[in-house]
Amino acid sequence: MQSIPVDITRLGTMTCIVAPEVRMANRETGEVKTNREGVPVYTVGVAVRQEGRRASIIEISVNGEPAGVAEGVRVTVTGLMAFSWAMGDRHGMSFRADSITPAPPVTPPAPTVPASRKGGDA
Repeated sequence: MQSIPVDITRLGTMTCIVAPEVRMANRETGEVKTNREGVPVYTVGVAVRQEGRRASIIEISVNGEPAGVAEGVRVTVTGLMAFSWAMGDRHGMSFRADSITPAPPVTPPAPTVPASRKGGDA
């Protein structure tokens, strides 16, 4: 697999649409997938939407459960890498990140009062 760094500044808004789920190495035995250090790997479904474009849904794997990430929460993704893969006649892209955290809240700018209304008579 070839790893490709992703410039997240070009992705636009990212929102969690599927809460973090632990990845299974073997569903029949219930074995959880872990990294080399034994930390469980989680998958988060994220909607990515650039201004003026339709949303795309990607699943991102991350080591450890992302704290505070839930459905509907805007997220910040750090260290996003894309991997192209192929198995027989199937192929696609998978994504892995160093971390996924809740994005800081966006505060709208304070409304401005026209100069003609500031402290003047009506």
